[in-house]
Amino acid sequence: MIVRPKPNLLNILISLKGSIARRIAVRSLMITLLAALIVLVETRHPEWFVRVEATPFTLLGLALSIFMSFRNNACYDRWWEGRKAWGRVILEIRAFTRQSLAIEDPALREELLRGLCGFAHALNARLRDEDEHAAAGRWLSHLHDTPERNVADGVLRWVGQQCTRLARREGISEWRAIALEERLNGLSEAQATCERIRGTPLPFPYTLLLHRTIYIFCTLLPFAMAVPLGWVTPIFTAIVSYTFFGLDAIGDELENPFGHDENDLPTDALVRTIEREVLAALGHRALPPVLQPVDFVLS
Repeated sequence: MIVRPKPNLLNILISLKGSIARRIAVRSLMITLLAALIVLVETRHPEWFVRVEATPFTLLGLALSIFMSFRNNACYDRWWEGRKAWGRVILEIRAFTRQSLAIEDPALREELLRGLCGFAHALNARLRDEDEHAAAGRWLSHLHDTPERNVADGVLRWVGQQCTRLARREGISEWRAIALEERLNGLSEAQATCERIRGTPLPFPYTLLLHRTIYIFCTLLPFAMAVPLGWVTPIFTAIVSYTFFGLDAIGDELENPFGHDENDLPTDALVRTIEREVLAALGHRALPPVLQPVDFVLS
């Protein structure tokens, strides 16, 4: 995620980090060169060109803008829902940490809370198609007991089993065990929300139709602008292609908010927040450092 102060005029003009410009530079350049070629041919052989009215492009551009707005809103909703789900993870782990003060066995309490840190690491790795065991291994002494395909869910099941056994031994009261189980249910619900976002992309026909329409619009636009605007055509074409290709690329990034793109959610930083708060609650003084943005990117 891009983290930087509010940009001034100079930053707006020259900033590349987070601007999506690098991802679309080749496409925009190709469209601009095509526009320049069309203008060159038109100036040397005007008889080859028929004046094209701008009205069809105005209507098509309006419809395309509305459709892009719909898709980008849907992608942003996925990004924001993912952030709320990770906020739910932090909230439930904080609540579990506070309620676990009723556990009198300090070794068991530490093992349970470290298990929840392992859950956060495993969930982060799962959403990024990385090795869950490697991500959560140093936090879990019982890692060999967790399911191979879903370490995060296995951790929650193990923590729940420990709480149930503790309640049966009357190590905690029944209502305390119920309260801890509610926290685990909240973590399970947050995991399911993230997995739903990760595993259910936007319908492919929407993306395909938008990509095709943008390319068709930007390719045909210079033919309508070459006669009335002349050599100003490549400039306007570059601006239009930058806008449409940029919005399209931003939607692609936000559709899956759990990856490593510059505008994805800073899940590594959120997991580090969980680590620090759990270790502090356990009385550790040497806490891992807070993750800071690197070149304005917080991972």
